[in-house]
Amino acid sequence: MVPKLQAAGWDTEPHSIAEQRTFTDGRIIPLKDGRAKRRMPKRADYLLRYTRDFTLAVVEAKADYSSASDGLQQAKQYADILALKFAYSTNGAEIVEFDYLTGSETHLTDFPTPAQLWSRLHASQGIDELVADRMLTPFHHASGKSPRYYQEIAINRVVQAILQGKSRVLITMATGTGKTVVAFQICWKLWSSRWNRRSVPQRKPRILYLADRNFLVDDPKDKIFAPFGDARFKIENGQVNLGREMYFAIYQAIARDERRPGLYREYPPDFFDLIIVDECHRGSAKDESNWREILEWFSPAFQLGMTATPLREDNRDTYLYFGNPIYQYSLRQGIEDGFLAPYRVHRVVTEWDAAGWRPSKGELDRYGREIPDEEYETKDFERAVALRARSEAIAWHLTNLLRQTDRFGKTIVFCVDQEHADEMREARPSRYLPHVRDDVVSELRAFDLRGPIH
Repeated sequence: MVPKLQAAGWDTEPHSIAEQRTFTDGRIIPLKDGRAKRRMPKRADYLLRYTRDFTLAVVEAKADYSSASDGLQQAKQYADILALKFAYSTNGAEIVEFDYLTGSETHLTDFPTPAQLWSRLHASQGIDELVADRMLTPFHHASGKSPRYYQEIAINRVVQAILQGKSRVLITMATGTGKTVVAFQICWKLWSSRWNRRSVPQRKPRILYLADRNFLVDDPKDKIFAPFGDARFKIENGQVNLGREMYFAIYQAIARDERRPGLYREYPPDFFDLIIVDECHRGSAKDESNWREILEWFSPAFQLGMTATPLREDNRDTYLYFGNPIYQYSLRQGIEDGFLAPYRVHRVVTEWDAAGWRPSKGELDRYGREIPDEEYETKDFERAVALRARSEAIAWHLTNLLRQTDRFGKTIVFCVDQEHADEMREARPSRYLPHVRDDVVSELRAFDLRGPIH
């Protein structure tokens, strides 16, 4: 079979044949004794790559005594996972092709050439030569760590969408699956190919990476985006610099407030070619938000939203603004592939959750305001009313749980908002857990929370 692939030109630079290529890690299975094992990872017999970073087809090889079509179902399954448009099965003598572009199954005697498959992809997706050339710009591989298969899909889809003129783009990827790596590679491909919104020859794009907390900006800027070197600049402390290409900022540093009209106005509306909004579900697209003012000021720019949160009622504005995701990689997929560990949920139901809570007459909140005389339930806590005693009880419960299980184990505490996260961190009796870091993740999730999750 390999000679047939070589005869078709798949072993000639820049094309390549990736043999026995594993593309998942294998699901982690917890054992009763506290250890874990992995299932077998998914592995394709052959991946046909137009370039190192752009795979076109998957091939499943069967023994010569088998039917050529015996491996087609497996090839189609892998093509679905890898978002490939061509799947092949062969017994060495015969070849069966399934073309997702047309939905047709064809028996062949020889493999198509790389140019033929690339041309078919061009024609079906309206890719012109300039777009194709920029799509094939290599990833940044200097770190020695290539993107995982789903990251490669997300990168290539976003780059293609932008190159083909889609001005608002959204990707949804579960926490821990590497959205920042995807953002870096997108920026690198566009920057290296000298793409820019106005198609000015030889000008590299100006890109703004936005988030709502400093560590979500500083860490990527100083680590993952380090290959951009002196092209990087963080907008802060009122400083404006018009001479860089890779900008970083938090909304709060450039937004309008009661003291200033907004630092973002120091940059012309058409200054940036691309704006990447990290954790875009956290209010940036709401009509009433002054963060939305920033996005609208820079409306000529292409805008990419990244979020880990699937569509639900409280983030509908985000999806309305950016549109439906062009790629989604869910928590379930991450666990199934073995890139994320399965989790154990530990629910805490306090007496206030079980029976509800009603304030005494004239009872005041922490700010000295009278609490409305109503019956409060779980859905109201930390939203309509915050009970310090409830937070302290949950914090003590979590502390005791960690002391009895594994104080060094990774634990995520899901809170309603940043204020709730701060309160939980303060309520945790840290003197009993001196080795536990003060990391509290405060992100809204798409399920009903009744307390910390361990």
